[in-house]
Amino acid sequence: MAVKCESSPMHATSSGVLQGDNPLHYALPLAIVQICLVLVLTRVLAYILRPLRQPRVVAEIIGGILLGPSALGRNEKYLNAIFPKSSLTVLDTLANLGLLFFLFLVGTELDPRSLRRTGKKALSIALAGITLPFVLGIGTSFALRATIAEGVNQGPFLVFMGVALSITAFPVLARILAELKLLTTDVGRMAMSAAAVNDVAAWILLALAIALSGSGSPIISLWVLLCGTGFVLICIFTAPLIFNWMARQCSEGEPVNELYVCATLAIVLAAGFVTDAIGIHALFGAFVVGVLVPKDGPFAGALVEKVEDLVSGLFLPLYFVSSGLKTNVATIQGAQSWGLLALVITTSCFGKIVGTVFVSLMCKLSLQESLALGFLMNTKGLVELIVLNIGKDKGVLNDQIFAIMVLMALFTTFMTTPIVIAIYKPAKMAVTEYKHRTIMRKDTSKAQLRILTCFHGTRNIPTLINLIEASRGTEKKEGLRVYAMHLLELTERSSAILMVHKARKNGLPFWNKGQVGESNQVIVAFETFGQLSKVSIRPTTAISAMTSMHEDIIASAERKRVSMIILPFHKHQRIDGHFETTRADLRLVNRRVLQHAPCSVSILIDRGLGGACHVSASEVDYSVLVLFFGGQDDREALAYGMRMAEHPGITLTAVRFVTDPEVVGLTVHVDIIDDSGPEAELTDEEFLADLKQKSSGDGSIIFEEITVKDATETIEAIRAYKKVNLFLVGRMSEGQLVSTFDTRTDCPELGPLGNLLISPEFSTTASVLVVQKYRSELSQDSLSTLKEGASAKGDDDETEI
Repeated sequence: MAVKCESSPMHATSSGVLQGDNPLHYALPLAIVQICLVLVLTRVLAYILRPLRQPRVVAEIIGGILLGPSALGRNEKYLNAIFPKSSLTVLDTLANLGLLFFLFLVGTELDPRSLRRTGKKALSIALAGITLPFVLGIGTSFALRATIAEGVNQGPFLVFMGVALSITAFPVLARILAELKLLTTDVGRMAMSAAAVNDVAAWILLALAIALSGSGSPIISLWVLLCGTGFVLICIFTAPLIFNWMARQCSEGEPVNELYVCATLAIVLAAGFVTDAIGIHALFGAFVVGVLVPKDGPFAGALVEKVEDLVSGLFLPLYFVSSGLKTNVATIQGAQSWGLLALVITTSCFGKIVGTVFVSLMCKLSLQESLALGFLMNTKGLVELIVLNIGKDKGVLNDQIFAIMVLMALFTTFMTTPIVIAIYKPAKMAVTEYKHRTIMRKDTSKAQLRILTCFHGTRNIPTLINLIEASRGTEKKEGLRVYAMHLLELTERSSAILMVHKARKNGLPFWNKGQVGESNQVIVAFETFGQLSKVSIRPTTAISAMTSMHEDIIASAERKRVSMIILPFHKHQRIDGHFETTRADLRLVNRRVLQHAPCSVSILIDRGLGGACHVSASEVDYSVLVLFFGGQDDREALAYGMRMAEHPGITLTAVRFVTDPEVVGLTVHVDIIDDSGPEAELTDEEFLADLKQKSSGDGSIIFEEITVKDATETIEAIRAYKKVNLFLVGRMSEGQLVSTFDTRTDCPELGPLGNLLISPEFSTTASVLVVQKYRSELSQDSLSTLKEGASAKGDDDETEI
């Protein structure tokens, strides 16, 4: 009798095509082809789905299904060439190794302390979002066992179905909330708290399901659960001691010792081995270790930075392909199967949405907020696929049920974003209610001045605080209120979810005071300044992609009714005095804010106003110079300067440049100004008359008028002012003199004077604030400098008369 021999395992590497070897018959080159194919397809799908604002996990699930037997896999030649059965062990091993470390990252994002602080509302919503779907999942399992799941082990099948329908994907939900700009809303905070509780409960239930699915003997299942519980307890008592010791060895601002990172990754692998040996799953051990890693300090950040890019970008998509190769939509045939798919989707949505909405209404949330929470909590994702894959590997789910459940997860995740956008629209402030949109106003002694300052990191904090100190005016007024907005970029990296914790409380203290990282430096600086001055400081945060960050800034400015937005310049000064670009896309953010802002806007070019630390009010000794040529922006800059001059430590020098009568009339600058606004607009002469009256007082305001013939004389006159700490200039100054400036530059949004003051030819150590006054519609000249790809124009574009 002939014995059929199994095919020999693949060798790792080939000898090359020239020696007659087919690279696709060897493990390493085949794995490279598979990884490249997966990355290209999933990234293309993610780009296609981006206008629909879908999380990347949706594109990866669809990509996995397309590469499997449901679509491209119908071609046997393709399937045998690219994904032969002999390669699946290598593919599954790589996918599960990547998933192991990804679950470790998910664990690092869950803070047990935040779970203890979870409010009653969030806890009630989480329990309702688990209980009702779990019960309905058990009910659905009976219908499935009676039709397409005959013969499966009843106990494990009931628990797997209950877990699969009751899961909320914490990482995917955080991504959706960030995309929809709901992280800092009440609904977003409630959803994140409830999802965190749901995530932990799902892992406990999953461990139970795995234990029950291992053997028919209840005694063995009991031993598996007891051993798993013992493992968790040992980790709770030992792992924090090790990790906290490592964290204490890592100093802020210095690189983390590679030995500690390697030791932590080895602990993750060892924990995965132990839980796999117990009979639960290797992923469970990695998740537990991640939860126990300290969340504060540079140690956790270094771990995430070392692991996430390779895991999330390279290995994790392989897991979706591994799932897609097990998913065959063709197994769903006939009215019965499609009816069961509709039943599973309906049951899943009904349980999550109805349970969450009912409890939310009982907690006195509005119907709109309750519905939004219901659909948000219905988000599935990677954790759902993990449950399904484990069930498939354990023999609890057959091919048809597996395909049905994968499609259910895809459908519920895909529908979340469009439905939430449709039903939940946070109320926006009516524009007509917003009065004080500029620094310049008729009566400056009554209304409180509100300013929104934006920053990306700690680099500009000292200058920003010193600028706020200079802007606080006199104590007789209602004072100054500053909203300090930390702009955090939302990226595809999993660590973006860590930013959620910084935004859990949008305001003081939205940073954890126990942290010692960059965020703590920021909050300590602002808190200290707030205690030492009469200024009301309210830190806030915005988490957005760079393409939509301007929307957060504009919406916050309108909501807070601020009079001015202060933006950081997209370049920073090197030691040699030259500027280099920090990030090019920051310039686009600034341009879009300038174009669409509901109030005045200024760009701060930081050269170290007051040094590298906060200067106390009694020690402030600044010289502020306003260059006045004419126009609305110059008047707004001068109004801001007059506000600063009220500070006892600041001297304001306002210099008006007048064209020599001999050259007047040769050139006329044509600029149509829209003076429509909330208050009547003063002319230059009327505004300067008020300034001259104040300049004759205590000497804090000095007014000078200089007559010049051309741009060269103007620049020389400006250079004569040596002892200046801060220049205040209008963005689009008006008049004949400005029109003669050579303004060809890569930063047209700064206007002619701003570009002059940052040019290498103009040597100064003074910071610069370029001011644009709010008006309902910007002039064509102003708009032309804000278009993407625009370069500033020279005097060739002026109208000669």
